Amino acid sequence: MMASKYSEVKPYVTRDGSLIRELMHPSVHGNVRLSLAEAVVPAGGRTLPHRHRASEEIYHITRGSGLVTLGEETFPVEAGDSVCIPPNTVHCIENNGNEPLRILCCCAPAYDHEDTEVL
Repeated sequence: MMASKYSEVKPYVTRDGSLIRELMHPSVHGNVRLSLAEAVVPAGGRTLPHRHRASEEIYHITRGSGLVTLGEETFPVEAGDSVCIPPNTVHCIENNGNEPLRILCCCAPAYDHEDTEVL
């Protein structure tokens, strides 16, 4: 089925340490080329530096604020901001706010644990 209900998607912790809900993924929903997930990073938390060898990723911040490290550059983000992460780029995000940082993550090709290298 090419639809999902947020309340029915079970979250899990991914290799980078963030809590993820796969909102749309080929292995579950039948779409073909990309995935959409929500990541939640708790106040004061951060993801581990990592890269995806094949996937391009877009972060769209829906709530909270943080600091994104993209390669050698670190910059602030807040609700409404979007960040493109090219394949093979080391990245992580730190929640520097007082509430959970919520991020929509779109990957093409779709997210795959085997494509994620934690550094």
